[in-house]
Amino acid sequence: MSKQRFSFVFVFVLLTSFAAAAEKPAFLNVLDFGAVGDGQTDNTAAFQKALDAAAESDVQAVFAPRGNYRFDGSLVFPQGVSLQGVWASVPAHNGIRDRGLIKPTDDGTTFLVCGNAGEENKEPFITLETNCTLKGVCIYYPEQKTDDVPVPYPWAVAMRGRNPAILDCELLNPYKGIDASKNDRHLIRNISGQPLRLGVYVDAIYDIGRIENVHFNPWWSLQPKLYKWQMENGEAFVFGRSDWQYVHNTFCYGYNIGYRFIQTQTGVCNGNFLGIGADDCYTALVVDHCAAIGLLITNGEFVSFHGPDPTMVRVAPTNRGVVRFSNCAFWGPCRQIAVIEGTGTVGFSDCTFLQWGCAPTEVLFSPKRWESRTDDPALKLLGGTVLVRGCEFQENRFHVQLGKDVKRAIVSDNVFRGPIQIDNQSESESISIHGNVGDE
Repeated sequence: MSKQRFSFVFVFVLLTSFAAAAEKPAFLNVLDFGAVGDGQTDNTAAFQKALDAAAESDVQAVFAPRGNYRFDGSLVFPQGVSLQGVWASVPAHNGIRDRGLIKPTDDGTTFLVCGNAGEENKEPFITLETNCTLKGVCIYYPEQKTDDVPVPYPWAVAMRGRNPAILDCELLNPYKGIDASKNDRHLIRNISGQPLRLGVYVDAIYDIGRIENVHFNPWWSLQPKLYKWQMENGEAFVFGRSDWQYVHNTFCYGYNIGYRFIQTQTGVCNGNFLGIGADDCYTALVVDHCAAIGLLITNGEFVSFHGPDPTMVRVAPTNRGVVRFSNCAFWGPCRQIAVIEGTGTVGFSDCTFLQWGCAPTEVLFSPKRWESRTDDPALKLLGGTVLVRGCEFQENRFHVQLGKDVKRAIVSDNVFRGPIQIDNQSESESISIHGNVGDE
């Protein structure tokens, strides 16, 4: 075959392929399967029909155009199927809390979840199986009241199988947000909202889960009764067994616990936590258990100033693992920065500590008044192995206490405001306190 004829045949085949591809739709549209975005019609059957049809087609993708889609039941994504709304980036619907701004029912693709109210343990609203993706929608519970104790609902989204993903979505006010357990390589990216009881739960992960750019703020409601309940009961991020969990640029505001690490039947967590933050949580971070491999927490920012005992970090007596804080900042006003117990290792390096030794004298939402306390150190280190190196203590207050159960400790090369105030009650010979600088 001549070069000229070969070129002609190649171009013809290429153009024919392009034409055939152009004839195939990029998505199946839920409207073609009977969906109605009027806020009244139950769309459970129509959406499930579209998802199932996508699984049987070459498209494997479903599009939900602008509308308010009511659901009285649950959806299960077949393997490899994605569902996408109109949002290219996560929206911020705070028009319910802040008058004059866009509400979730004003624009975009909004799922109105109305089924299984009061039945927390029912099946999740959406279950993502292997290689499934949910993207560009707002999930909203319209029957949840802004000014009362929240009604329990099942999980908004459950992630199962391998490589499930939820991207660019707003979980405006679910009782429980994302159950990222029993899967491999989950991807949770660009999510915002106000989960009331629990934001993200991770467990039984044996192959690298990823959580990126997830921010939980009280955009839906700051009404005192509901918000007080959330601060007394809510947990933003809870981690059970996860091998090589990666968490980047996450934030939460107004919970009882911001980040919690627990032991489940499958085990404990290890991972890399970069640029995480918690503001106005009773306790910003709690470690009940973690892996010996360790939690590596870098560039974190943690704030606590409400509650019966505002403290940024608590490591429980049950912990035997390793926790490392590097280049993190802690401030309040709070009672203490950290209370460390257990037999594991906890390290603070190149961290900044500010505004401890205070106790709130007023309740939530009242004027912020604090009384000074002199008996609470910034770091109350009561057990295990502790490392405090290269940190700055920006208050002329009680700085560090080493309890009698501390087995090994290095407190070195730190900078203190005022005279160095370290109380060493440990009887261990494996204690090194040196190279520290204070204002004498």
